Amino acid sequence: MSQHSPIPILDLTPEIDALWDELTAATQRVMRSAHFIMGPEVTAFESEVAAYLGTQHAIAVNSGTDALVIGLRALGIGPGDEVITTPFTFFATAESISLLGATPIFVDVDPDTFNIDPAKLEAAITPRTRAIMPVHLYGQPCAMTQLVDIARRHGLKIIEDCAQSFGARYSGDCAGCHGANCDSEVRAALVGKQTGTMGDVGAYSFFPSKTLGAYGDGGLLVTDDDAVAEHARMLRVHGAKKKYHNEVVGYNSRLDAMQAAILRVKLPHLDANTQGRRRVAARYTDALGDIDGLIAPPVAEGHVFHQYTIRVLHGRRDALSEALGALDIQTMIYYPIPQDRLPIYAGKHPANPISDQLAGEVLSLPIWPQMTDDVQDRVIEAVRQAMR
Repeated sequence: MSQHSPIPILDLTPEIDALWDELTAATQRVMRSAHFIMGPEVTAFESEVAAYLGTQHAIAVNSGTDALVIGLRALGIGPGDEVITTPFTFFATAESISLLGATPIFVDVDPDTFNIDPAKLEAAITPRTRAIMPVHLYGQPCAMTQLVDIARRHGLKIIEDCAQSFGARYSGDCAGCHGANCDSEVRAALVGKQTGTMGDVGAYSFFPSKTLGAYGDGGLLVTDDDAVAEHARMLRVHGAKKKYHNEVVGYNSRLDAMQAAILRVKLPHLDANTQGRRRVAARYTDALGDIDGLIAPPVAEGHVFHQYTIRVLHGRRDALSEALGALDIQTMIYYPIPQDRLPIYAGKHPANPISDQLAGEVLSLPIWPQMTDDVQDRVIEAVRQAMR
């Protein structure tokens, strides 16, 4: 065992220490108000986060999964519909589709970006297709120019899964399009936009590990569509626009005031934290990019690096993870089983060979905005030593 302190995959304590006085004041404000569910804190947070994201409506809910479910329902997705998404992400993405009686259709990913490959998407469209659900995995924006163009041409809705990409902006990069035709007008309209604001609905998670994380569960959906927003607000409170006047079967999906107050403290610091994550990512890529059998991710414009994920080739991923673990350096595999290979979906969908390959290669290394050079250097040296 190492004589050094363990290095976790994520350390939240530097942020908590730095914001302690602000966090204490915010939580005490909520306690003294005795208003713990929805209310003024949530309303204020919704206004502030809508302004940050540049969207008309921000509707706070109690998890990222609920944001997806409510967002899909607000778009009219239901039984018999198909929604195209990626196999290479967390189960909540496909689960949200299945919960509504719709069918997830999996389209393989680009090996460089880990995101859905738009060049493969149109072949998956059928008369039952109603929507596309791209996932901005690890914090890197998808090839939204191509996806928006495809959606418009086929009359499809887009709901963006931004669980890992809060604060990421689309640069117009065509990574992943593999020569697909790019609509310059579409690109010009999207460049600089936040992930979640380029489709019809954006869905975010405030799970504590996220780039903007609460200290409990929380979620958000955003839209510029007034009707979609009204429907979503009704769905989150048991399907009622007016209390005790329930119009549809909805959900109990309200963000509590304590989490809203904490998120209000953290939101103004998000851009600085994003720069911190990108600084750490750049040091990793500079230090690891020359290792044979390891592919380090480029520090692409707009990427917020919720995770810093390398590819370890030639079947050596698990050995590297074990070697780092022996030195008290935590790593994670996001994700060891693609969605289409999970027991609930296995055998029901065509193969997605790139996702299958990535599931055996990806390894996420420790990263957080305030990670010091000396701590990071321990990780770098351990990786280099193990890969020798």
